[in-house]
Amino acid sequence: MGISDLIASFLQESLEEAENGVLEVQRSDLAQRFNCVPSQINYVMSTRFSPERGYIVESRRGGNGYIRITRVQMDHQTLLMHVINSLGDEVDLASVRAILSNLVQSGTLEENMGRALLAAVGDKALAAVPRDKRDHVRAAILKQVLILQVQ
Repeated sequence: MGISDLIASFLQESLEEAENGVLEVQRSDLAQRFNCVPSQINYVMSTRFSPERGYIVESRRGGNGYIRITRVQMDHQTLLMHVINSLGDEVDLASVRAILSNLVQSGTLEENMGRALLAAVGDKALAAVPRDKRDHVRAAILKQVLILQVQ
């Protein structure tokens, strides 16, 4: 089991024990506990505790910085709108993979739609687009297709 899995398991167990479904932890305490850099904690937060997986993560950096994880239940429409609104003007292929994987795992997107969308925004499909513009085009396509899924 890798360090990310250990951190995620610890946080999941702690969240289950939390009274009101809210867990607040110090990033530096977690990094020290697992003998890792704080960016490893950030990685776990973004990949394992994302809105697509039913979590809201609030973070404050600095000396008294904290991470607050809240487990929420969202219907598929709300989740899709949250993902659409959180996408910036650009998104890299690795992020698209994670977003689509999470949406499929949550049952928000059918698996075949997730695979088709990944193919549509992949580097092979965007080969005619200059590399420095691909992430921008990728984000635009992803947003438009997800908007169609909301209706």
